[in-house]
Amino acid sequence: MKNRLIVVLLLVSFLLPMAVNAEAPPTAAFIRDHQLWIKKGEQETQITKGRYVYSPKWSYDGRFIAYIDGDEQGEKSDLYIHDTKAKESYQPYVRVETSDFKWSPVKNQLAYSDHGLLNVTKVKDGRPQGFQNVALGVSGFEWFPNGKEFIVSSQSSLRPTGWGPIPLYKIPVNANLANDKMKKFYTIQTQEPDLFGIDADYFKWSHDGKWVSFILIPTASWSMDSQTLCVLSNQGEQFQAVGKMLGYKDWFKWAPSSNQLAYISGEGRFLVENKKAKIADIPIFNEQKEYTPTGFVDLDLEWYSQDQVIVARAKENKEWTEGPVPTMYTALYAINIKTEEQKQITFPKKNELDLDPQMAGHHLTWFRKGPNDVRGDIWVKEGLSGEEYQWIRNVDSAPVFLDVKEKQ
Repeated sequence: MKNRLIVVLLLVSFLLPMAVNAEAPPTAAFIRDHQLWIKKGEQETQITKGRYVYSPKWSYDGRFIAYIDGDEQGEKSDLYIHDTKAKESYQPYVRVETSDFKWSPVKNQLAYSDHGLLNVTKVKDGRPQGFQNVALGVSGFEWFPNGKEFIVSSQSSLRPTGWGPIPLYKIPVNANLANDKMKKFYTIQTQEPDLFGIDADYFKWSHDGKWVSFILIPTASWSMDSQTLCVLSNQGEQFQAVGKMLGYKDWFKWAPSSNQLAYISGEGRFLVENKKAKIADIPIFNEQKEYTPTGFVDLDLEWYSQDQVIVARAKENKEWTEGPVPTMYTALYAINIKTEEQKQITFPKKNELDLDPQMAGHHLTWFRKGPNDVRGDIWVKEGLSGEEYQWIRNVDSAPVFLDVKEKQ
């Protein structure tokens, strides 16, 4: 009897860590036929009907999803919030039009810009409701990691001598349009052609909040072919231009636990050549390491871990010079930035391409579609060596995952 009890205790002690460490299935918001859906594990729930939804974003704790209710012509962009607890969608005010909105990193407060006016929602009965003004003349913004201030850009002015500098501000959430609360944070002194821009946007903070990265955006005709990735220290003291790239906000990402910035470098609006994955140590003291082999282009990226980066890679097509732009048939590759070992980890069929790699906990996910398809499917594998499987069918674009860390 005593020996049997020991065996049972050993089995319990062995199985318990496995149960504790088993990761909950990912939770995602996604768009299918222009409607908002949620998938948790294997359960799909349709949230909206008869709308034209895009840009869903989870609140920091996962209770709310903010999204835009638009139209096919792009003439409408109304802000809505879905309350997953109350299972209802509502507008935070009578009518809010915006295309740029962001949740606070520390509470269920939503900031949004409305034709250059930055606002934040108030909170009523635990829900974002109503609003208060923050600042005028805003072109781009992001919350500081503490959720108490914003970093704000304002477009430069055109003078007889050319475009002026780009001012960045540090503005408290409760500024309420008060001029004395609008603090200059940094002024970008632009110059042609090396550091030319008229605006700054797509701000992203490093894991420790010591640096913020963003894209310096030139005039419209120029921006199609080249924009500048920049970083700025959190005190507004140290500014560096990292490299030239296109203006895709998902093409630059911070490492999960170091001040390393991965990005897709290269100029030229066509994706057939000159798109290389690079990693810059911030602040920049040494030459940046390029990881894309000769004859290939990398067209998206994601950090898998501190030492490994996932890229969407295709063969170059330098032969193309005119006519319809050729499809770049991408598959996902894993790059070990320490050993420099690289290997292909997804294997789409000949008429498919894999896009938008994302990590959801330990799950690697991506969007797989045909070259002429409007919609595609979401595929998943656990780890780099797990078996891939189709998780969500017939979606309009890559989903937005609820970060499991945010729910802890």
